[in-house]
Amino acid sequence: MKHRFISRRYWNSIETAMGESGSFLNEYDDLINLSLGDPDLTTDERIIDLAMRDAKLGHTHYTEFTGDVELRNELTRFFKEEYDLNYNNKEIMVTTSGCHAMWLVLEAILDDDDEVIIHEPYFTPYPQQVKLARGKAVVLETYEEEEFQINVERLEKLITNRTKALIINTPNNPTGTCFSRKTMEDICFIAKKHDLIVIADDIYTSFSYAESFIPIASFEGMKERTITIGSFSKNFVMTGWRIGYVAAPDYIISTIVNINENNVFTAPSISQRAAIYALRMRKDINTYIVEEFKKRMFYAYERICNIPNMSVLPPRGSIYLFVNIKKTNLSSEEVCEKLLRDAHILALPGNTFGNCGEGFIRIALTVNTDKLKEAFDRIEKMDIFNAATV
Repeated sequence: MKHRFISRRYWNSIETAMGESGSFLNEYDDLINLSLGDPDLTTDERIIDLAMRDAKLGHTHYTEFTGDVELRNELTRFFKEEYDLNYNNKEIMVTTSGCHAMWLVLEAILDDDDEVIIHEPYFTPYPQQVKLARGKAVVLETYEEEEFQINVERLEKLITNRTKALIINTPNNPTGTCFSRKTMEDICFIAKKHDLIVIADDIYTSFSYAESFIPIASFEGMKERTITIGSFSKNFVMTGWRIGYVAAPDYIISTIVNINENNVFTAPSISQRAAIYALRMRKDINTYIVEEFKKRMFYAYERICNIPNMSVLPPRGSIYLFVNIKKTNLSSEEVCEKLLRDAHILALPGNTFGNCGEGFIRIALTVNTDKLKEAFDRIEKMDIFNAATV
């Protein structure tokens, strides 16, 4: 919106389809929302009860600027027990979500016009987050026929003397791909060769169905050049608690602490207490959450395989399916519009995740299998998914 009281940086709208989706939620009483990645599961009751208990015991004040020391201790134990990675308290900072962590990291490492490579399709905020930190986002396309793996030759061709960092996201939002060990080794080789920082947006680590997740920081020589961003939102269905963290070399942590003093100061104390108990009970809590989403994922995959003008790669990770709708001969936005108007289903067009997402739609498996059955029953009746030509 152009207005003399609004910064010129925001005169042109930066809202994405993900942001716009909220405006459709009340259009239909029977709407099935497969748009945003906000799981329908409620945070485990034990976490809630323990956090409430701690609030009553007085955990309602600022924590240390880097976060509750108890939580940081739990995070160091988590990295050691799960991945044999050795972090200390000075290498961990608690943030108000993964998105907040990403902004702090980019603000800390980028000079004006530094370049950050992001692989497309990408989490929609990445380009604007880079821009907010005065950097330049450089897009590396990935393709369905390559299982959306990063092609190292194409990656290296994008590197210039202004390239500072590479953001990786695996398991990936929106495609669901999990980078192979070979892909990860290639990324490590390029990062070392060109002296790059790797920002690992490790949000869906529990949702790696075929093989266990391996963090890039665990590869030889990578911990010192990797900034890991984590979140409790998806692994513990704690989106509303707004709690995340950064694991990085201590000089980066001390820098983002100083930046955050001028932003939100500290993450919410009660949310941090909840995160402590989530980590301590993770084996028990994660098992149910992951199995539930895996069940939904494979149910949706089987239904899609039986719909003529839809296709999708076999499930690999995350809580999303990136569905190919090219046989409809309609654009991603046209298909999403028809899903909304004709079937009362809200999904996101693939091109909101970058240009090479055109021809796809993303569905978030954030409703139970009964709701998914209803959604796919409606989809099967739509002409665009059954007609030989449209």
